[in-house]
Amino acid sequence: MKVPPKKGSGGRELTVRVKTARGRTASSTRWLERQLNDPYVARSKREGYRSRAAYKLTEIDDKHHILGPGMRIVDLGAAPGGWSQVAVERVNSTDADKRVVAIDYLEMDELPGVILFQKNFLDEDAPALLREALGGPADVVLSDMAAPTTGHQQTDHLRTIYLSEVAADFAISVLRPGGHFLSKVFRGGAESELLTTLKQNFRTVHHIKPPASRAGSVELFVLAKGFKGKKPDVVEPESDEPEADEAWQP
Repeated sequence: MKVPPKKGSGGRELTVRVKTARGRTASSTRWLERQLNDPYVARSKREGYRSRAAYKLTEIDDKHHILGPGMRIVDLGAAPGGWSQVAVERVNSTDADKRVVAIDYLEMDELPGVILFQKNFLDEDAPALLREALGGPADVVLSDMAAPTTGHQQTDHLRTIYLSEVAADFAISVLRPGGHFLSKVFRGGAESELLTTLKQNFRTVHHIKPPASRAGSVELFVLAKGFKGKKPDVVEPESDEPEADEAWQP
């Protein structure tokens, strides 16, 4: 790898070029070069955020105003913690009054103001743990979950849409009326069922690609605002007809 970028004659930073080293694939070399030249990566290091993803949430919230002081937030797929950091700042979560609950199966360092679970959200007991930790209805459910990529775009799309659907079901079960749901999706055309569910349960649904999301990425975010509230359980009326296993006698 060449030395870090130096200033050119006009004061502009020169692009860092990375040579393919022994044991490093061409794709990993391209990824490393992109990281080294990414202004959001550099900015996250300067400002103390754990990932460039923090700016995706920041840009979305600056425009759509989904986070506010005192809110209860759930962060699904939280590692390494960039979204949780933004949520902590914007809802004023503290160790004395933790308003952010985060979960990821990956290891993640503790964050002030965050209740953290290292656990797979798809585990059967995970939703109950999150509900208990919240201590009340959630105001916002965030999901930056994505399945490990396979390199096959349609497969990656389907696996990530499934995670978004599971996250949406969870959001519908824990949100207060008027709450919001934000989830990562990948382009691919299989999100119709997810969008139908969201449109039935929220007042507005938006597709968003914030500036911090790389232009060449298939990544999108779906934002559902204004949860309508849980529908009451429908109780079937009692019937005077005999049960199916009861024989009618004349």
